[in-house]
Amino acid sequence: MPRILGVDIPNDKVAWVALTYIYGIGPATASKILDELGIKKEIRAKELTDEELAKLASTIQDQLVVEGQLRRTVAQNISRLKDIGCYRGLRHRRSLPVRGQRTRCNARSRKGPKKAIANKKIARK
Repeated sequence: MPRILGVDIPNDKVAWVALTYIYGIGPATASKILDELGIKKEIRAKELTDEELAKLASTIQDQLVVEGQLRRTVAQNISRLKDIGCYRGLRHRRSLPVRGQRTRCNARSRKGPKKAIANKKIARK
């Protein structure tokens, strides 16, 4: 497996798809980087030479914020929102949807599994 910036990219994937395994690089960015370096998008990751891998790594490191630094930046931004007590920060703190989605139905992926509420059903006589 080729390794770029501490991330193992899969051998059998096409180069632009393999680059998307790096956190912070999507399909459009991967295509742009490969075009810039003159590397074919359809080439498999295992067919990349050491020279091409080195060029890819240096270009990504120079131009983009990826992996650990990007994760740290995102976490700092979220903690800043929580600290200042803005609406988005409160939503993050309560593990609710942040971007205006409804919570009456859906939102299960954000809220977690359903929790039973005691005495919700009134006992019938």
